[in-house]
Amino acid sequence: MDAVQRTARIAGVWFILTFVFSIPAVLLYDPVLNDANYILGAGADTQVRIGALLEILTAVANIATAVVLFPILKRQSESVSLGYVGLRILESTLIVIGVVSVLAVVALRQDLAGGGGADAALIGRSLVALKDQTFLLGPAFCAGFGNGLLLGYLMYRSGLVPRPMALIGLIGGPIACATATAVLFGAYEQQSPVNFLFTAPEIVWEASLGIWLATKGFRPAPILQRT
Repeated sequence: MDAVQRTARIAGVWFILTFVFSIPAVLLYDPVLNDANYILGAGADTQVRIGALLEILTAVANIATAVVLFPILKRQSESVSLGYVGLRILESTLIVIGVVSVLAVVALRQDLAGGGGADAALIGRSLVALKDQTFLLGPAFCAGFGNGLLLGYLMYRSGLVPRPMALIGLIGGPIACATATAVLFGAYEQQSPVNFLFTAPEIVWEASLGIWLATKGFRPAPILQRT
């Protein structure tokens, strides 16, 4: 049981690290994401590179949460647990693709040395648009379905965490996917207050799960007696 609880706390720390890495990364990306002519200007390349590093660490932490939890969760349902691991890997892959697009903007800005005119600006905006879409498909769709629906289901059925908490994931995950779909079809912007409101339950679920696991571990549950 000590080893099982240690697993829970390690998973909780990884969940917390996804927030620690990802939130500053978004802020550090601000110059390149919100300046249409970044590739033509002086740039804030070091700041953007630090953001890229943090996003790579976010991708690592995402996969780690699933890999650490898998030996326990597969006792409830191996197929659903494998689906959860697969979605976390897919989410992280999309994050890394976004990182590559941002770093490509930085590399082109340095190669062009502020020149290149309208064509260079268009290329820069295209790469930023790619970054936006990877965020929509990764942390929005994949996290909503994986962390929300699948992990919420596994935690709810197993009773490893309080069921009302897991219910937030079961409800918040589909809502996150629904709002991402609305953004995909142009109902509102990805950075809009409406999208944030609908994504909030999923954020609350992931944050509360990380804190619970890191501080309290798993609740006593029959699943922990299985091998």
